[in-house]
Amino acid sequence: MDIRVLNYFLTVAREGSMTGAARILHVSQPTLSKQLKNLEEELGRKLFNRTNYSIKLTNDGMLLRKRAEDLIELFEKTQQEFENLDEESGGDVYIGSAETDAFRYFACSMMDLKERYPDMKYHLTSGNSFDVTERLDRGMDDFAIVVDPIDLSKYNYITFPATDVWGIVMHKDSELAKKESIAVSDLVNLPLIVSKQAIQTDISKNQFAEWFGETLDRLKIVGTYSLPFNAFIMAREGFGNVLAFEKMINVATENDLVFRPLEPQVECKLYVIWKKYQVFSPAANLFLESIQKKLQSSSTSQS
Repeated sequence: MDIRVLNYFLTVAREGSMTGAARILHVSQPTLSKQLKNLEEELGRKLFNRTNYSIKLTNDGMLLRKRAEDLIELFEKTQQEFENLDEESGGDVYIGSAETDAFRYFACSMMDLKERYPDMKYHLTSGNSFDVTERLDRGMDDFAIVVDPIDLSKYNYITFPATDVWGIVMHKDSELAKKESIAVSDLVNLPLIVSKQAIQTDISKNQFAEWFGETLDRLKIVGTYSLPFNAFIMAREGFGNVLAFEKMINVATENDLVFRPLEPQVECKLYVIWKKYQVFSPAANLFLESIQKKLQSSSTSQS
């Protein structure tokens, strides 16, 4: 296998036809067909089911597609890093982030660097903490912003000076909206849309699971989410109440939604993490120095 052939394979998978892929790749259809046949022979697996009108991936093909996407992304990231080794004003920084208002610290660091290094680029991938740590572990990202509960033992990390506060986002006409805060008893038998990470019971130090206690098994969970935006739309339509962090939605401008904190309050710590013994590109090093100063300065001012 080489990168060129993997790119051929991915293009055919996306296009669903040999003719369309050949046109995009600027190669002849016989050449493309031969390359893919050689790939199947090399792997000893059938990757496509071919018909007169389309090509569909087999189960083995779907597995290769996932691996090929990761390999090509990592290859391109490595290539960019080497191209920018001698660049003092540019380079690429790759960041995975859970959705949190604390990302503003990263945005401020980007602004601080912008004047001195105008050609630096930032590539952001959003997801829950499990999604972004998976990308970090595979070398796809340089840094990740994660939220408790998370196992920090294999990472270097800095704790954010801010915390995220759990609460319920609900339709403004909900009976819950009349309350100043939400207790455990208020949520029993009500339809809830919850973060997948929040209800992980196989992780130690899950404050949210501890808050619910035995009531966790009695929740009426009607949906789960990784990122909250679409869950908020579900709440606006009256489908359920969303367990989410404060500041994830501007309820002042969203006329149909309100936020109420949990009582007693549940706060989650946030961290910026990177792999131990990580060798950074010059751009990533510059960003790390900037975010360290930014977080240290914010911690000092709040103490």
